[in-house]
This record gives sequence, C-alpha cells and structure tokens, in this order.
Amino acid sequence: MATRERIGTKRLVVGAHYGARDFIVQRVTAVIMAVYTIVVCLTLIFTSNLDFDSWRHLFSFRVIGFPLGQTLASLAFLSLAWHAWVGARDIWMDYVKPTGLRLLFHAVSALWVVGSAIYFLKTLWSL
Repeated sequence: MATRERIGTKRLVVGAHYGARDFIVQRVTAVIMAVYTIVVCLTLIFTSNLDFDSWRHLFSFRVIGFPLGQTLASLAFLSLAWHAWVGARDIWMDYVKPTGLRLLFHAVSALWVVGSAIYFLKTLWSL
C-alpha cells in the first residue's frame, strides 16, 4: 500500500482517483449534448417549413401534459454549462499559476456560467 507523503509544506499526494469524477462528468455531459444536437438537427432537416411557430414548437412540445421539449432543452443546456465549467476550471488550474489571478478567473467563469444558465432557463420557460 502506498503511503501518503507530503511534498513541500502544503501538498499531499493523493491516490489515482483524483479527477476521475470530472472525467466522467465531461464524458456524460458530452454524450447528452451530442444526442440532443443530433435530435435537433434531424428535426430541422425533416421539417418542411421552418417558421417561428415550428421553431417554437421544437422547444415547447408536450407529451401527456409534460413539457418534454423544455425539459430536454434544459437538460442539454445545463449539461453544456456543467461541461464548460469543468473545462474552464481545469484550464485555470493547470495554466494560471498566481493564486489571486486564478481565483479571479474561477469567479468570473462561475458567474458567467450561472448567469447564462439562469438567462437560458428564464427565456425557455417563458415560452
């Protein structure tokens, strides 16, 4: 069994599972976005007339009273937001070394992702 040893004064070497959750999140959200993109593209290809009403119906259709179009679009966008957050956070952690600047980038990225998600959901669910 490997022992944990300190490197420097603040660092602790951790096991091989560090980052596994982020890896899985990136893959799962990518699959959700890919499937949603394929479905939307196929719908757009096979729609004879593409006007405002058909575009709106794509995002607001209901199945037995359940707003399936809005739910699937919300799932796809929240997947995009989570995917973007994990990717941006990993870039800031890997390439921005000054702690204050990295914290600023994290905060701005988090605010941007949360603000975008709130704006999207507000717009979509007001249809």
